[in-house]
Amino acid sequence: MPDSRIDFSDIPEASDEELRHARRVGRPATGQAKQLIAIRIAPRLLAELRQMAARQHKPYQTLVHELLEVAVKRVA
Repeated sequence: MPDSRIDFSDIPEASDEELRHARRVGRPATGQAKQLIAIRIAPRLLAELRQMAARQHKPYQTLVHELLEVAVKRVA
């Protein structure tokens, strides 16, 4: 839904005090952040990876990372 269709009328304005205390929310800095990349994967393969991940109850990107780690260790 585009923002133009959202009714924000019941949300109160933030006070200056609230804005002064506001902090950016995001992932905590662990010193082990992963690097964002873009790769091209066949749709069929991506669907299979997502299904595998769902069966293991984990995000598919985590599964891909784990599979790549295992493969690299096997080759090295």
